[in-house]
Amino acid sequence: MRSWLVLVTVAVVAVAGFCVYRLHGIFAAPDNRWSSSGFSDDLVSFNPKRITLQVFGAPGAVATINYLDVDAQPQLVDHAERPWSYTMTTTLPAVAANLVAHGNNSSIGCRVLVNGVVKDERRSTK
Repeated sequence: MRSWLVLVTVAVVAVAGFCVYRLHGIFAAPDNRWSSSGFSDDLVSFNPKRITLQVFGAPGAVATINYLDVDAQPQLVDHAERPWSYTMTTTLPAVAANLVAHGNNSSIGCRVLVNGVVKDERRSTK
């Protein structure tokens, strides 16, 4: 007498599971079985930007240079000979480019280039 109760319960669970499986595919459940991979890191980079920081002045003079890298982390270059240049490439939509230079003679300049185009340039003479 109890065996029919177990059989009915198993049948109801099986039918309910099948119905949920079928309805799951109908009502906005994405089917990801055919995607190339499960990682979004496989995206191909597009529109890369090349940012170049330059410090210039009298050849052979030295400078202390502070700048922000592509991850907006402060960096220090001490006693860098001029001319000095640093290039970083990124696909980020925005990058904070910051460059500060202090030199040991009366003339120093710096510039920021994006994809070879000068975006800002400053010069200082004492």
